Amino acid sequence: MKTFFVRFFAVVGFLAVLGLLVGGALALAGSAMKPGLPKQVLLELDLEREVVEYKPDDPLANALLGGAVPLRDLLDGLERAAGDERVRGLVARLGATSMGMATAQELRDAVRAFRAAGKPAIAYAETFGEFGPGNTSYYLATGFDQILLQPSGDVGLTGIILESPFLAGTLEKLGLVPRMDQRYEYKNAMNTFTEKAYTAAHEEAMRGIADSWYQQLVEAIAEGRGKSAEEVRALIDRGPFFGAEAVGEGLVDAVVYRDEVIEKAEAAAGQGVKRLPLAKYLERAGRPHAKGAKIALVYGVGGVQRGKSKVDPLTRDFSMGSDTVAKALRDAIDDQAVKAILFRVDSPGGSYVASDTIWHETKRARAAGKPVIVSMGDVAGSGGYFVAMAADKIVAQPGTITGSIGVLAGKLLSEGMWAKLGISWDEVHQGAMATVWTGLSDYTPGQWSRFQAALDRIYGDFTGKVAEGRGMTAEQVHEIAKGRIWSGADARRIGLVDELGGMDVALRLAREAAGLAPDAQVELALFPKPKTPFQALMASFGGGGDDAATTALVEALETVRPLARLATRLGLRGERADLLALPDAEPSGRR
Repeated sequence: MKTFFVRFFAVVGFLAVLGLLVGGALALAGSAMKPGLPKQVLLELDLEREVVEYKPDDPLANALLGGAVPLRDLLDGLERAAGDERVRGLVARLGATSMGMATAQELRDAVRAFRAAGKPAIAYAETFGEFGPGNTSYYLATGFDQILLQPSGDVGLTGIILESPFLAGTLEKLGLVPRMDQRYEYKNAMNTFTEKAYTAAHEEAMRGIADSWYQQLVEAIAEGRGKSAEEVRALIDRGPFFGAEAVGEGLVDAVVYRDEVIEKAEAAAGQGVKRLPLAKYLERAGRPHAKGAKIALVYGVGGVQRGKSKVDPLTRDFSMGSDTVAKALRDAIDDQAVKAILFRVDSPGGSYVASDTIWHETKRARAAGKPVIVSMGDVAGSGGYFVAMAADKIVAQPGTITGSIGVLAGKLLSEGMWAKLGISWDEVHQGAMATVWTGLSDYTPGQWSRFQAALDRIYGDFTGKVAEGRGMTAEQVHEIAKGRIWSGADARRIGLVDELGGMDVALRLAREAAGLAPDAQVELALFPKPKTPFQALMASFGGGGDDAATTALVEALETVRPLARLATRLGLRGERADLLALPDAEPSGRR
């Protein structure tokens, strides 16, 4: 029997070594057969595809995200192409888009940097909004040399509208009573459940975002199309514009079809030019920032929660797991080669405890001599600001939604709903506080007192850490906190943000903080270290709680469980202190 096991494990070991050798040989062969780049390249880019901050490296998440494009791939591709003499120009398709204002600004800046290197860029759209607004995609288009439109298309330049849903009337019909509170009056996510229209504070905050975005839209169009701000405002008030009208008003350069756009771009690029999608170009040319001094790149994307970062299999929403992000920061701290950390945050907030866990690791990084630079995406509010506020520097786009320094919590009293359904409950309990979490009974005076103390504690901790991180007094922080959301432009004005810009600005600040020369080569290394395709595949078939397929199945089942389970998931029988920036608004008017 002993001889059998010796031989068995010897065979297994031999096969494992053989597999590694074969895998290595295949990798080398694949690299050798990798197609090169044409001598003259015209890049093509489809910006009607969904743009995401990043793609996790597990197969299920990638399948769920389908054809979505990571923002970093677009930025890296344009940066690499700007310095590549083989690249003669860019043609991008725009139109329908769900990207946020800050994402559009980041891409617009990248296109402008590409043009600054002497590369022409053409934007083409079948339409900028078809019986709907097209503000964001047109905003992005103004960063190109030329804007071309299909003759049947429109320019849906109609201004900004922010719309917010209110569920108080629905909850009344269902027999649900919200018992919630907030710190303070601008923490407006709670209003979704408790109000039927904007409160004065809610309206003030939303109008502030709308005004800021409107100004940014006007300034970009004026700069990109050679008009005054007054001319642009007058045009917005007369929109939308049909194809020929848009040409006459100077909003687009010509009305043409796609084949004519390609002919025009190829002629401008020169004889013998070959078209190549930006993704394929990046794959062949390689990423910038692939060697040099090591700067860690850590992503914190989605609602903040305890546990691991993941993508919801039904909604495709990302979550920022404190276990995943905190470990990535710890690994970057422990890696002696890492000179600084670039922390990319795109989050509406979430769990107070999870946010605090990540905040602590940013503090540890700075104490260990690893500067932390935060780059904010579309939203970095509440818990999303909490995880960022201890950084050496914070960078946001003018259109980023940030701030929301506050807290809300509570529960929905559900006894009326169960009665409508003919379901009755009974209970026994021991202890005066035992019923505090249930939706079957209201808070007692003693429970409400402890609940209020918890909100005060969290708000005090949040604002105290903001004061420490931003060099403010408690009074200064409270004046700009109270749960209010701010645009990135306004956040810089009031001291919550250091500079305006994107990943490129954050990388410049990371070099400075690390004591590197402005033109020093750097390796932007992703933490946690990406899995190889083989590792990701094996992880998806692994056992235990890390089985991605099993986890996805469980989450899908959780979503469709009976009403009692759904009620628990919605918090009808419990409460949690949440740091939430939005969902106050659906910025549909800028898409």
